[in-house]
Amino acid sequence: MKINITGRKVPISQSFTQRVEKKLKKLEKFFDSDALAEVTITQERNLQRVEVTIRQGGMLFRAEEAETEAIDALDKLIDVLFRQIRRNKTRLEKRLRENAFNDKSLFLDEEPEENEIDVVRSKKFPVKPMDVEEAVLQMNMLGHQFYMFRNMDSNEINVVYCRRDGKYGLLEPDA
Repeated sequence: MKINITGRKVPISQSFTQRVEKKLKKLEKFFDSDALAEVTITQERNLQRVEVTIRQGGMLFRAEEAETEAIDALDKLIDVLFRQIRRNKTRLEKRLRENAFNDKSLFLDEEPEENEIDVVRSKKFPVKPMDVEEAVLQMNMLGHQFYMFRNMDSNEINVVYCRRDGKYGLLEPDA
């Protein structure tokens, strides 16, 4: 697994880099050598936010935590990533590295597996062309966290969403 560490508004210490490598080594058994782990540390007031994104062949694993110390946040989010993998192991066995789940001792205190995705509601609605600002307005009027629309500029289906910081994001398909 390749590891990229980026610091935003915070210097990255050698001890933190070593800790990241040690912690991510625990997750290497699930991924091929071509997997890429991107670690970002951001200083926010008195907190340090650590984000880890692991990409492998179209699959994406992501977690983020904020603590006063980056190492504490890293410890928590490695646990979160491990739980994500453990919880979805039967679905992931086909996509992750072969023999990744052979070590049964990793799963002794196992959470219940999600055996089946249960779609409880399906909804169809007309998707009219609009610009991003109108889509955000529609989303806010509905009180939703996201809104799907057809972008009148590109004629593609896009999604606007409300971020945790109160700003908005836009999801567009990659060409």
